Amino acid sequence: MELYQLRTFAMVARLGHVTRAAEALHVTQPAVTGHIKALEQELGIALFDRSHGRISLTKSGEILLPEVERTLSMVNSIISRAREMKGEVAGRAIIGTLGDAEFLRLGSFLNGLHTALPLLEIKTRNVLAGSVMEELAKGELTAGFHLGKITDRSVASLPLCSVSYRIVAPPAYADRLAGCGWRAIAAMPWIGAPPQSHVHELMVALFAGQGVMPNVIIETDETSSLDSLVRAGLGLSLMREDQALLAAEKQELTIWSHAEIQSQLAFVYLAAAESDAMLVGMASVIRDVWGIKG
Repeated sequence: MELYQLRTFAMVARLGHVTRAAEALHVTQPAVTGHIKALEQELGIALFDRSHGRISLTKSGEILLPEVERTLSMVNSIISRAREMKGEVAGRAIIGTLGDAEFLRLGSFLNGLHTALPLLEIKTRNVLAGSVMEELAKGELTAGFHLGKITDRSVASLPLCSVSYRIVAPPAYADRLAGCGWRAIAAMPWIGAPPQSHVHELMVALFAGQGVMPNVIIETDETSSLDSLVRAGLGLSLMREDQALLAAEKQELTIWSHAEIQSQLAFVYLAAAESDAMLVGMASVIRDVWGIKG
C-alpha cells in the first residue's frame, strides 16, 4: 500500500469525480483509476460504487475514509515536525479571500503571517464563498475565509465572528418600503449574486422562509459592488449590517427594518492538514488578529 494510493482515494472521495480528482492531483485519469484499483485489490474490498455513471463510496469506503484521512494527517504532521526540527516553514500558501480586505482584517493577517513565517510565499485569490470548499479539496487553496454554514466534514474551521445582513434599497424607495410586506418587497427589482456566493445563499434562505423569491433583474459576481449598484438606484439587495447602517446614516440608501439574517465568518482549511506547520502558524496568526483565545 502506497501513500499516493491513499491520497488518491481521499481525493476521489472528497470530489466524487475521477476526472476532477486527476486534475487536483496533477495526474492522468487512468493513473487515478489505477491507484484505486490497486488499493481495492490489496484490501480485497470495493471502495467505490461505479454504477449508474456515477462514482460514490461503498459502505466499506465510508468506514475506511476517516481512517485514511487520519493516516494522511499523521503523515502531514510528521513532515511538519521534520520541518520544525530544521527550523523552517517554507513553501507556498494560497489563501482564498471574499473581496473585502478591511472586513477580513486581511492586511493585519498577512503582515502577521509574513512576520511569523518569513520563508513562506503567500498568494491571495478572491473567490466566492461557495467555491472555497471545492478549491480546498482540489488543492487549489491552502486555506480561506468562508461565510455561511459548513457541513463538509473534511474541512476544519476557526469561527471568527457572526455577521448580520439587512435588506437595503435606494433612497428613492423609502416611501415605497413603508408598510411593505414580504410579497411586495420580493416583487421589487433586486440585485442578486451567483449561486456560489454567500449573498445568494443568504437571500434564498431569507425569502424561502416567507414562501416567496426576490425578482432578480441583475446578477453580479462582484459582491463588493452590490452597494454601489443599490446607490445607483438599480434595485434592492442584501448588505452587511455595519455597511448598511453607515450608508443609511449618510442617506445613501434606506434599510427595510423588518428583516435581518445572520451568517458566520470562519477561517477554513482541510482537516487532514491541520497539523501541518504552515497551517498551525496560520491559525495562530488569525487567532491573534481576531483576538480569539485557545
